[in-house]
Amino acid sequence: MDKVMRDFLAAAEQLHFARAAKSLGVSRATLIASVKELETGLGYPLFDYSATTTTLTPAGAALLERTQVERTRSAAAAKASAPAPGGKAKASKGKGRAPAVKGVRRVGRPRQGR
Repeated sequence: MDKVMRDFLAAAEQLHFARAAKSLGVSRATLIASVKELETGLGYPLFDYSATTTTLTPAGAALLERTQVERTRSAAAAKASAPAPGGKAKASKGKGRAPAVKGVRRVGRPRQGR
């Protein structure tokens, strides 16, 4: 699913451009521009901009339903094609040796006798 469809899906599910933009981590203007770009590409409006609240047009509702079904199918296909858990365990190598600091005794080593 590309960015434009992801933006439309978030706006259509929440029916609030500001909240959808916040959940996607983009500005409201960017989200609206993305939806307008999709509307221009399709050739028909997806949202009713004349209403006082954000509402979907019938074409927008149909596209939302189709996109949700497609998302569900792709998630199921991804889950089915995922490799089975298990396999060879990898040992942790740790962080290695700490650098030597002048004047500080090394841990675990006795002082040299004189």
